[in-house]
Amino acid sequence: MTASDPKADLHYYLQTARDALLWKLEGLSEYDIRRPSTPTGTNLLGLVKHAAGVELGYLGATFGRPSGEHSPWLEDGGEPNADMWATADESRKHIVERYRRAWAHADATIDALALDTVGRVPWWPSGKDEVTLHHAVVRVIADTHRHAGHADIVRELMDGAVGMNKGNDSMPPGDSAWWEGYRSRLERAAQQADRGA
Repeated sequence: MTASDPKADLHYYLQTARDALLWKLEGLSEYDIRRPSTPTGTNLLGLVKHAAGVELGYLGATFGRPSGEHSPWLEDGGEPNADMWATADESRKHIVERYRRAWAHADATIDALALDTVGRVPWWPSGKDEVTLHHAVVRVIADTHRHAGHADIVRELMDGAVGMNKGNDSMPPGDSAWWEGYRSRLERAAQQADRGA
């Protein structure tokens, strides 16, 4: 068994989630990356915009390392949920570049500080706002993977594309007929369980 580097492990899982989230935008129109796909408005570009803000906050400002990136939704009187969607004036390129800048800023924080470094989360209640870098990185990994899962479902419902990245769809082999049979089997099992309940 080889020795593990905790920072390298954390960075690996953070980066896989980042890459998965951006991959979900590939090949889609401006409309498709922005359109609300759930009753609460979940959309692909909004998930990327949100993830950038999460990294800039938890792995930047929390540790006294502000990025200089403007986040108007965090200001007094800012529009609620404005980090979860892109206005018509916010280009895909702008949001993706902001996310990549957030990665670089977060990675610099992780590289510069020990994992037991304590920071203060500005939006948490006073007295309950301390967090270690290790905790903050794990929190960001969990949040990013959660949103990558949202993006995976939204994209599948949109055009059938699934998976973590171009080279790894994490799905068992099967053509459309196999998947339709599989889905039908699940539907029958759900109906049988419901009748038996």
